[in-house]
Order: sequence, then C-alpha cells, then structure tokens
Amino acid sequence: MAANSDRGAGRATKFIFVTGGVLSSLGKGLASASIGALLEARGLRVSFLKLDPYLNVDPGTMNPFQHGEVYVTEDGAETDLDLGHYERFTRATMSRINNVTAGKVYETVINKERHGEYLGGTVQVIPHVTDEIKRRIHQAAESGVDLLLVEVGGTVGDIESLPFLEAIRQFRADVGRENVLYAHVALVPYVAAAGELKTKPVQHSVKELRAVGISPDVILCRTDRFLSRSVKQKIALFCNVDEDAVITAKDVESIYEVPLVLHDEGVDEKIAKLLNIWTARPDLEKWQDLLERIKNPERTVTIAMVGKYVDLTESYKSLNEALHHAGFAHRSRVVIEYIDSEKLADPAQLAHVDGILVPHGFGSRGVEGKIVAVRYARERGIPYFGICFGLQMAVIEFARHVAGLAGANSTEVDPDTPYPVIDLMPEQRGVTDKGATMRLGAWPCVLRKGSKAHAAYGREQISERHRHRYEVNPELRDQLSRAGLVFSGVSPDGRLVEVVELEDHPWFVACQYHPEFKSRPFAPHPLFSAFVQAVIAHQGAR
Repeated sequence: MAANSDRGAGRATKFIFVTGGVLSSLGKGLASASIGALLEARGLRVSFLKLDPYLNVDPGTMNPFQHGEVYVTEDGAETDLDLGHYERFTRATMSRINNVTAGKVYETVINKERHGEYLGGTVQVIPHVTDEIKRRIHQAAESGVDLLLVEVGGTVGDIESLPFLEAIRQFRADVGRENVLYAHVALVPYVAAAGELKTKPVQHSVKELRAVGISPDVILCRTDRFLSRSVKQKIALFCNVDEDAVITAKDVESIYEVPLVLHDEGVDEKIAKLLNIWTARPDLEKWQDLLERIKNPERTVTIAMVGKYVDLTESYKSLNEALHHAGFAHRSRVVIEYIDSEKLADPAQLAHVDGILVPHGFGSRGVEGKIVAVRYARERGIPYFGICFGLQMAVIEFARHVAGLAGANSTEVDPDTPYPVIDLMPEQRGVTDKGATMRLGAWPCVLRKGSKAHAAYGREQISERHRHRYEVNPELRDQLSRAGLVFSGVSPDGRLVEVVELEDHPWFVACQYHPEFKSRPFAPHPLFSAFVQAVIAHQGAR
C-alpha cells in the first residue's frame, strides 16, 4: 500500500491507549515504544503520552529505589523513565506535556476551583478530573501527529487508576470509535508443574477492564514462549477479541528485538486495519541490522559502574542503554558490572575491568568509594567517564591528590570543607527553595578545540540536558587548572564548567550534564562512543 501523503492535513489524530493488568512491570512502556516504532516505520508521525496515577506532581523528588530513573526532557521536565523508551525507539521528542501525573491533574483542578472557574459548583472526579485528563490528552496531540500512543501507568484494578480509565473510556465517544484503539498488556504465565500456559490471569485482567467499560481491541500477552494457536483461540474466545488480535509479547534477550517480534506477530498490520489507516509496508531494515550487531559482537568489554543505586539498575536505565548503544556501533558487547560505592574500599576490586564509569547521584552516601574508583582510573590509565556527580567526584579527587588541596570536597557532602571545589554558585547560596537552584533541561556548552571532548563531538557548540544543583566552584578553578585539570567545556559566558578532562591520560573525561538522555540505538552519543572505543583500545593493550 502506498503511504498517505496528505495525512495530517485536515485528518483526525488516531489514539492508542495502552493499559496493563495482573501485575506491574510487564513492559507497557516498551510495548508502546515498539508499536510506535513499527507505525513510524510505516511512514506515520507518532508521539506519546504517559499517564501516571501517583499523586506526586512529578518524579523529581521520588526515591530512585522506588521509582527508578528520572528522565529529563529538553525543556527541563523531570519525567517517568518510559519517556526515554519513547525517544530511543522513535524520532519523537518528548516535553513536559508528554507526562501527566494524578498530582498534576488534581493540582490543576484545585487551582481552578480556588479561582472560581467552576462557578461555585461541586467539584467531582466526573466530570472535572476526567475532563482535565482528556484536555491533557488532546494537548499532547496538538502537534498534528498521525498517532498518539497513551500509556496508562499502574495496573487495572488499582484505585488510583480509575479516573484515568474512566477518562479514556469517555474518549472514544468524544472523538469517534474509528479514531481510538485499546491495547491491553497482561501476563500469560507458564506453570512448570502443570506443563502448560495459563490464560486465567489475562481473562481476569480483561474482566476488570471491561468492568469499567473498556473492551480491549488488541491483547499483548507477556510470556516466555510463543503462544500456540489453540491458546490464542482460547484467549480470543473468552476475552471477545479477534484471534489475530491476540499478540505474543515474548521475553527477548534485547529490548531492541521487541519491535521485530511484535511485527512478526502482526500487531502493526492489525492496528492499521482496526484504525483504518492506509500506510506503506514497514521499513525495518535498520532494526534488523541493529539486531544482527547485537547478536553477533566481535568482542566483549567490561565496564564498572560505581554508584549507590546498583541494587536497582532501573535507576541507571538511560546510562545502561547508552553504553549498549556505543557497544553496538563498535560491534562490541558491553558488560556492565555494578559496584556499590559504599562497599568499595580496596581498588583491587577494579583490577579486572576495562573501563570505569561513575554516574549521577545526590547526597553524601558512597562518596568516598566513588573517589577511590576515580583515583584508580586516573593513576592506572584506565578509561574513565564521569557523569554529573561523576564529574564532581573527579574534580574532588584531583584537588585532593594532585592539586594538594587536602580535605577538598563538595559542600553538599561536607559544608565545612576547607576547599569547596564543588559548591552552589554564589547567587544561589542561602536560597532555601532547593527547587530554585536546580539546573534542568538543555543548556549550551562551548568545547575547547583539540580536547578529547571536541574530538568526540566534532564541533565546538553543543547542547545537553542537565539535572543537578552544585557546580565546580569558580573561585578555585585557577588552582585546579594550574595543577593540570583541563576545563574543556564551559557555558558560553565561561562561568559554568561542563566538561573536564586530563591531557596525559588515555581517556579521562567527565561531564556535568547527562549525555545518556540523547543517545539512540542507531545514533550513539559521541561521548559514550568515544569512551567505549577507548575501553576497547585499553583492553587490547593489556
């Protein structure tokens, strides 16, 4: 079929609502991103919206152990990590309108009530809260996309999700049945004792969904093996869907295999048919090439990630993926070894690794272990990459052991340090509203010609996303520079340090920003690519 060249010109946006049942962490985000990737490969313009039922306004202040990574958009919004999947799998660019929490919704409704916008009427979940949710959905579609994928967080049956489910139930009547599709992700477990797949969980999950007035059009069955036709027929019969709408969402080795598995199951063809969308056949050549690189690496390298959230690697989701992206580009398998910085006292624990990365973080816990890792990398010539807090640890380590500033530290860690090489900027000291001191979103940076950072990017002017509060202290920069620390990236006005590196080291680079947020499987971030290349060279020289 030929691609429709005039889609978007007077055409209504189509909507896919993705819900989940049985239990959390079934992969609704990856399913949404993969469906988006397949429909984009068919020539459609897609975007996404994540609806989170929790009452926090955003995840910015949530514990990483509870929530996982906080993803930062170009416009500085702190969002759910699923927005990272959306950006990595498609060309869509997320912003603050692409993540809506119950906290944001209720905050808006209450503020409207306080300003008299409801004319003194009783404010209720229906219609006021549901209308606000629907307004946010329409807002996310205002860019004129062909298709908006809306992922509803949580699990069907949760009390927090009910207003969101009611809103998306109403949505089909508002915009027309032909413009809305409901996709439901549910578990089909294999019970070893019985030797068979059990469909009862998905049946009960769909029953819960239908109880709130939503009948799924497509069911994505999360399972560890492909479903037989008889199992699909059973699910189709009891859940009232077409047999070809029962899709195996099989466990895979790499998340980048998911679009191909779902395509082989026919999900994009079924969605196009149900939504009456005329599209081109999908061009999946780049996904197939990527999968070939993933499954046939030429070498394996080991990188130590020294942090304090290592018990929950979801806290470093974008970092992990960025390292893998760089590995794909160099036909290498990157093995990430997570090392708890609170327990790292003996640097001999790092003797076997090919590279060291110290990631972001907040607070004083685990700081000395990170400094041990930085010193070991610097003294042994091991490729080192510091990100955000990892830059600050590199500066502290250099100040203490090279520049002779004994006791140097960050005032976040030690407010009484004699050498506050990391500190709030002068105008921010004493500000009690910590949110007002956070540097968020995209900021410009100028790179020094001839530096490792400049070589990696291939240009002088860059823009990267930030999420931090403390900076390299401008009052101590001259002392550090005289001792040999290279400030190879700074803000255009020269006040803020963005990149530091060492000249007499194979590859020692640290950045204040978060480059992982702009890495893609088909276009790895330049710094990650250069780091992995240095890691490969170091391994070969050992």
